[in-house]
Amino acid sequence: MKAKLLISSLLLGTAILAIAKGDPVLMTINGKDIKLSEFEYLYQKNNQQQVEKETLEQYVDRFVLYKQKVADAEAAGIDTTELFIKEFEGYQKDLAAPYMTEDSTYHLQFVNEAYQRSLKEVDIDHFMLPSGANPAETEANLVRMDSIRNCILNGQDWETLVNEYSSDPSKQRNRGHYGYVSANMFPYDFENEVYNTPVGQVSKPFKTQFGVHMIRVNKMRDRNDVHAKHILKLFPKDATEEQMAACKAQIDSIYNLLKAGADFEEMAKVESQDGSARRGGDLGWFGRGRMVQPFEDIAFDLADGAISEPFATQFGYHIIKKVAHGTPTLADMRPTIENAIARDNRSTLIKERRLNDLKSKYAYKVNPEFESYLTNALVANGGYDSAFVAQNIKGSKLPLFFYGDNKSVPVSALLQQLNPKLSISTIDGAKNLIMSKVDAVAETTLLDYHGHELVKSNPEYRNLLNEYRDGMLLFEISNRRVWKAATKDTVGLEQYFAQNRAKYNWDEPHFKGIILSAKNDSVLDLVKADIAKFGADTLTDALHNKYGLDIRMERMVVKKGENAFADYLAFHEGQKPERRGYESFMILEGGVINQPEEMADVRGAVTSDYQDVLEQRWKEELAKKYPAKINKKVLKKVK
Repeated sequence: MKAKLLISSLLLGTAILAIAKGDPVLMTINGKDIKLSEFEYLYQKNNQQQVEKETLEQYVDRFVLYKQKVADAEAAGIDTTELFIKEFEGYQKDLAAPYMTEDSTYHLQFVNEAYQRSLKEVDIDHFMLPSGANPAETEANLVRMDSIRNCILNGQDWETLVNEYSSDPSKQRNRGHYGYVSANMFPYDFENEVYNTPVGQVSKPFKTQFGVHMIRVNKMRDRNDVHAKHILKLFPKDATEEQMAACKAQIDSIYNLLKAGADFEEMAKVESQDGSARRGGDLGWFGRGRMVQPFEDIAFDLADGAISEPFATQFGYHIIKKVAHGTPTLADMRPTIENAIARDNRSTLIKERRLNDLKSKYAYKVNPEFESYLTNALVANGGYDSAFVAQNIKGSKLPLFFYGDNKSVPVSALLQQLNPKLSISTIDGAKNLIMSKVDAVAETTLLDYHGHELVKSNPEYRNLLNEYRDGMLLFEISNRRVWKAATKDTVGLEQYFAQNRAKYNWDEPHFKGIILSAKNDSVLDLVKADIAKFGADTLTDALHNKYGLDIRMERMVVKKGENAFADYLAFHEGQKPERRGYESFMILEGGVINQPEEMADVRGAVTSDYQDVLEQRWKEELAKKYPAKINKKVLKKVK
């Protein structure tokens, strides 16, 4: 396992440092070339983040030290550890994702298509038959729908046929007429027929997961949306006339305040009984067919900025404020479009097309021997069961498919994805199940390979990934050589404190000791009585063992103003502090001291200074161990 990880890391490191044409070597550290592009990427990023810009010379010095530390980490073998490689591969997948999926060509095609469609609204009639319990019934209903279509094309009345034959439950209220619809209202395969059927024509029968359909396109118009806010007073359930009248009186009162100059948004937040109240009644942008009547007509008929008189719908009484009207931008529509793509079969189409592209790009080919091997193995086992899976996972090294530069994946990788608890006795049934899983293995494999190949083809991604890798190495080696090293070197800390004692004098007294909190005075009295019974060396352990959660002990070194309990008990200032669950307090040991007595009293400051000492020693060691060779001519090309 470690050997496999080591090889993977070395290959990845080689890929990250791949030479690009026209990208000269700027410097060499520990035998490793650092290209101009990598330096410029980090230099420009640094300048964007700095309040005070560094000169090029200053940054070169800092960059050299950064790379020397990375070299030290590599010399220590940090980049070959299983923990590092696993964490780095996780970062690699996360960083590669935006470059492979988010803005892929196919994804953008669907986004742009959905937006262009959303700018048009289509008036349609709809006819529906059941999908059927099996493929044969579905096919029969498609044939039946085609016969109905011919009847319509020959002049028979649409509504009459809908009333007699359509299975759409909404026909009782709309007689097959949906009115104006727009993009993202229906599943993608249904939407395709809506926007691809010419005005005045009837679509051919088509099926979706909900049934067999046919539509007639009556009219098409440009979309004109409304941005509105509203205030709603809901009718109580099964409202009486008196309750409706009370609701009307409330909305009229609000309307009078609005006419007198009250702020609509503030009134909506306080008075509206709709979920939009917390947004000041803001309903956002909406088109025709999205709101109940007469809400829709009133919203569209109002002038921009105007406020409607109170009116009723089935839900209650409303007041509308029209903010604006017009065509929504792609930015306005994008969240809706993205959600629609994610939940319908467009997301599957994107994956399929991307997989086909990857197959072509990386010369994917299923092993021609695989199918015959699979058939023979199933026949020998008498079908598919746990014994078949276990035997073939263990024994099969036959390549499942080939890709890239003489790379392959074994059949065992496919079988590991199968459910060993299934039992299929027919050879064809088992074979079809297993073959259907090949693309899932191919997708995972090729996407992972593509992520690695991005390092060679995409400089931006390569530099970003290299930055993450070096950053991980820098953190770990700095922790070993400086941060953690200082905290663990007790002898070194003590010696440094003794040699620099004058640096750590205080300007004001500190309380040093332990403050004990007790649940009440009774517990505190018992503690005081026990203090004399226990030796100083075992006092805190003994009290903790005896009183448990009835007491709380805190050791501290603080100056006045840093701790309320020390202020009250040691410096005799302020009011008695409060602590939930504990009413009584006392100084268990210690008192006010003018200067630190030992290194532990100023451990934080000493540790920080000692880290600086270790950092300086390390820098001197790095300069000797990994001297930098800088190409001055290339340095002049830095942008």
